[in-house]
Amino acid sequence: MKLHQKILTAVLLVMIGIVMGMAYMLLRGYYSPFTPTKVAVTEVMRSAASAETAPEVTGFPAFSVRDIAQMVVPTVVYIETSVNARAVMPRDENHNFEEDFWERVIPRGRSNAVGSGVLISGDGFIITNNHVVAGGRDLRVTLHDKRQFPARIVGRDPSTDLAVIKIEGDELPHIVLGDSDYVEVGDWVMAVGNPLRLRSTITAGIVSALSRDVQIINDRMRIESFIQTDAAINRGNSGGALVNTAGELIGINTAIATENGMNQGYGFAIPINMAFKIARDLMEFGQVQRAFLGVSIVSVDQRRARQLDMPRIKGVEISGLVTGGAAEVSGLRQGDVITRVNRRTVNEPNELQAQIALFRPNETVEISVWRNGAEEIKFITLAGLDNPAISEWTAPEASPEELMAPFGQDFRGGPFHEGPDHSEPEGEGEEEEDRNVAPEADSETGTGTEPYTEEEREPATASFDRGFSVTELHIEAHRQLGLQLMVTQVRRFSEARRAGLRTNDIVLAINGLRVETVENFEQMMQAAGGSKIELMVMRGATILQIQIE
Repeated sequence: MKLHQKILTAVLLVMIGIVMGMAYMLLRGYYSPFTPTKVAVTEVMRSAASAETAPEVTGFPAFSVRDIAQMVVPTVVYIETSVNARAVMPRDENHNFEEDFWERVIPRGRSNAVGSGVLISGDGFIITNNHVVAGGRDLRVTLHDKRQFPARIVGRDPSTDLAVIKIEGDELPHIVLGDSDYVEVGDWVMAVGNPLRLRSTITAGIVSALSRDVQIINDRMRIESFIQTDAAINRGNSGGALVNTAGELIGINTAIATENGMNQGYGFAIPINMAFKIARDLMEFGQVQRAFLGVSIVSVDQRRARQLDMPRIKGVEISGLVTGGAAEVSGLRQGDVITRVNRRTVNEPNELQAQIALFRPNETVEISVWRNGAEEIKFITLAGLDNPAISEWTAPEASPEELMAPFGQDFRGGPFHEGPDHSEPEGEGEEEEDRNVAPEADSETGTGTEPYTEEEREPATASFDRGFSVTELHIEAHRQLGLQLMVTQVRRFSEARRAGLRTNDIVLAINGLRVETVENFEQMMQAAGGSKIELMVMRGATILQIQIE
């Protein structure tokens, strides 16, 4: 073989090797196998009663922090997993990989992500957060006594940000599960985990609030009803334990609200009653057995409570029913106000979702409803996703007027629809799924996917100093339904973000005035100047009032 042929052959082999290496890196970087482990019968310790404080010093711990640490710290594990470096970077304007050619051709390598988990059984079942293990591989668990174990995923639930993993072992230290229904604001609690890679760290604080919905779970069927605490929680605490003064597990630490990425006194934990129900489903079935009531709901405000002759402001009103769903079949009606589920009070939509999430399909719940000036008791057998009425329902039954009705708003700008009667668009069956445009709608709402059809102009947009941008909804069916503007961006650390405004919210009104166009909205914002504004927005099937300072 001649010299130049040898050189060409060598170059060709090198190029083939490079191509194969890149293909391997792409597969290794983006594909994480999910192999559920086989599950055996396991035993979990549950508390027989709620923790009680010392009677002589009401409100202070019944056990010393030292006692609690000795009981709890050995049950909280350090989780380390290998994740794609690109996957762990935030998707925002500061981390835009799409514009970098070489980042696409030669992907970043893998990095180690860390978190926490809680041993709930002696044979190695661990509850943690879904975001701790999602997209990861080579899971490794380190116990407090420095023993290390490989771990396998039993199951994950993005809707609640929970996961169960398993290590192989016997007589492992494991925690006692408490009852989060007994948790009250002001209770002393301790957070145990591995913040900032500082293993086996324990911090103390109180329960600051209950049933928090902070819109952090990025899932269409999300369920959020967090315990809020001021016990210090930082990165690495995710999946760790929140315990009461008896050393019982009452929550799984999940997130913090912060403007600088570090603890500022606002931490959130998933109540253990919900977490253990999800974990039990994953351990027994490998997936969550989720039950559905089949309703759209809105909060009850003072004006609506007065209209319904309610003695006090409470409950959530049914604004729509799934045809053939559990609620309709059991006799619930639009306009009923659900006040309790199995005698547990519910006053916000997320509280009702959290209570229903504790049950499996075909289980019966006792629901109290306010109807015609009196409270009635209904027994409802819940449906699952195998119910065609649930699986096929992707849009709310309520129109915007029906959703707005509980608020009793008298828009000074005129009726909700102006001009011709658009109360029911032509082609009702075809247009039904266009009523919502948010891609991450609530669990019982849908999304609109119809492309832009205007021929001559692009949708108008506008940005504001308060930290958000809006665009005109370009689907005619949306405008016919009175849905005019959608929030397309909310800047981090802005006034709008702190007030709770979120991307994909539909703007309905500002300071009681109905919003018609982007230009009209700009004029209203200018008229408000630097004073406080109140936006009425629709998020999924829920109407929210957001005040921006």
